[in-house]
Amino acid sequence: MQSTTLGISGMTCQHCVAAVTKALQAVPGVQSAQVDLAQGKASVGGSASVQLLIEAVAKAGYGATNKA
Repeated sequence: MQSTTLGISGMTCQHCVAAVTKALQAVPGVQSAQVDLAQGKASVGGSASVQLLIEAVAKAGYGATNKA
């Protein structure tokens, strides 16, 4: 299982964290997703491509960048 760290922008509250987490978990190949509001990042485990993860976060209304 690969691990990917994304920088997440636009989150301001726990509702935002829940929305980003839900979006990431809906991507095929994602086995785990942990989103940290204070650090503005998400750690994702699984086989999903970084591009699909970034697109899922964008569709949820937030920004994401690869923090490889």
